[in-house]
Amino acid sequence: MPEDTLSGLENMLILDRSQLLEEPDALYPFALDEWLGRCAGEGGPAVCHLWRHPSALILGSRDSRLPGAAAAAQQLEADGYDVVVRHSGGAAVPLDTGVLNVSLILPKTSSSLSDFREDFEKMYTLIREALAGTGRRVDKGEIAGAYCPGDYDLSIDGLKFCGIAQRRQARATIVQAFIVAEGSGQARARLVRAFYEEAASGIAKPEDYPLVTEDSTASLGELLGLGHGAAAVLTEEIKRVIGSLQSEEGLAAAGAAARLPDPNEIRANARTMRLKYWISNT
Repeated sequence: MPEDTLSGLENMLILDRSQLLEEPDALYPFALDEWLGRCAGEGGPAVCHLWRHPSALILGSRDSRLPGAAAAAQQLEADGYDVVVRHSGGAAVPLDTGVLNVSLILPKTSSSLSDFREDFEKMYTLIREALAGTGRRVDKGEIAGAYCPGDYDLSIDGLKFCGIAQRRQARATIVQAFIVAEGSGQARARLVRAFYEEAASGIAKPEDYPLVTEDSTASLGELLGLGHGAAAVLTEEIKRVIGSLQSEEGLAAAGAAARLPDPNEIRANARTMRLKYWISNT
């Protein structure tokens, strides 16, 4: 176990909301992450937040400024998707029940102030260790043609299954992973590509948006031969890795400092985020 890379997770609490699918607003978990981050920065515990959403497209800020973004979003909403803009880095990511989202909410330390990559490495190592039992190597590095491309694309055999983004507060860092656990990676890539084809109409510079191809992305179910339930299996493996680092003393101290918000407060914050970060060309 690479404990040096995972330092800071030994006193981490786990908030597993992966089975709570009734919350309609896709920004609710992002607003909850913000709240937990403020608490962590004020002396509260580090938290691993696990969650899913039944049907959404999460846009990055650059996506929201594309000339046809409003029309493309309107079409997706007509098809039943909740389209929102997140304030962390990255580009468009589709969510459904086959995508497991993992947020690591970490109070800033003197070391994390100087090198943001340390927190990306924590997430990469956590996911790699959770998949260690499969015997497959998890690589990092941008995958050409993948949606939401970046240096911390995680892949197996050249096919992306996970992207990582980061949100930095004054006294905490929120690292978010979107893990394609079940279903078709190609179908999700087609969905994102269709959004860009509409949203980027009239753009002369292709570097202004990702050029998504179908053969770039796969789910862990497809890559590892797992059937339905891969998201649940991965959830338990992530919890196992974190649990192997925890101590009774650390958990007791973290639990004493922990608190949860009123869900209505989080919903109100999510509505505020929706208005603040919504598509700029509406």
